[in-house]
Amino acid sequence: MPDAAAPNGLEILDPELISRQVREEVDRALKRNIKGLDFLVAEAAPVGHMPKDVLYREGTAVLYGYRPLQDEIYRVPLLVVSPPSNRGYIFDLAKGQSFFEYLLQQGYDVYNLDWNPPRRDEAGLDFDDYVGRFIPKALEVIEAQTGESEVSLAGYCAGGTLATTYAATSFARPIRNLILLATPVDFNHMPLFQTWADRRYFDVDLLVRELELIPPEIMLGAFDLARPANRPAGRATLWNNMWNDDFVKSYRMFDRWAAETLPIPGAYFGTLVKKLMWENALVAGTLEVCGETADLGRIDASILNIVARHDHVVAHEATAPLMTMTASSDRDEIVAKGGHVSLVAGPPALKRLWPLIDQWLAPRSV
Repeated sequence: MPDAAAPNGLEILDPELISRQVREEVDRALKRNIKGLDFLVAEAAPVGHMPKDVLYREGTAVLYGYRPLQDEIYRVPLLVVSPPSNRGYIFDLAKGQSFFEYLLQQGYDVYNLDWNPPRRDEAGLDFDDYVGRFIPKALEVIEAQTGESEVSLAGYCAGGTLATTYAATSFARPIRNLILLATPVDFNHMPLFQTWADRRYFDVDLLVRELELIPPEIMLGAFDLARPANRPAGRATLWNNMWNDDFVKSYRMFDRWAAETLPIPGAYFGTLVKKLMWENALVAGTLEVCGETADLGRIDASILNIVARHDHVVAHEATAPLMTMTASSDRDEIVAKGGHVSLVAGPPALKRLWPLIDQWLAPRSV
């Protein structure tokens, strides 16, 4: 029966329509509660689907080589450096929304320099180890594996900072392409982190001395400053979508990745705060690695700088030196929709960003 208007002008609602809507809401509420119980008792969401082999392991470093999906692959191999505080499976979160799966399907030869939690006796690992030992050794192993001396070097977030620092050293091996995703270089343009690590109040030496290994809660606290309501808002969104299996599956994978944030060596953390946060040493040209100064002007590889428009962690301005201070004559930039993590995981990146990366990288990988 169609809705009608009463003599006084008020709308008369269809009882059948109201009944159906009530039933739908009750059904959704029941599903939400049942799914909520399932969520609480469920095992950790499976991640990391693409077959891979361990090619090198030293200290916290572990190099994975991913098995090709195509008979013919591009000549120039691609090494992706993970952030030291995060698990690399963010690049291979789920079948159908995996960055590495996408790259392998396009015919790239993919490697990932990932990190294990540091042991107590590895608290002294520093930039000299990450930039001067682990990355060079990974590239040496890749050359032995492929016979290629040139490489495409990529990095995400702090992994991109390590990759950029390596490319800026005099001992860097030949780099054909440098691909940086949400990579901080100019730390003067990270104001919330500058406030968090304000040298007037932040006794980094005391923290390193007492803890040796910096627990993930310290780093997560810095991220929470950027968006204080992010966690409760995320939980509320989860509850509202608990009946949606696809949403819950995706949430569980991202939640696992965030929960498995790694501790980092105290020495590395100290350099990160004192040299990069306080002195902005990479931009200032005063960052020393293995006794040599890292100079952005040495970088002449083709550069693709990828930033997220709504990134609350790494502002666009923090990546600017990649486009202005390097010696490359082939520099491009992509400003993608979304936030910090959506560059490397999820359906939107698969549909919009990753094809653009492929278009840029393909002709530069032959």
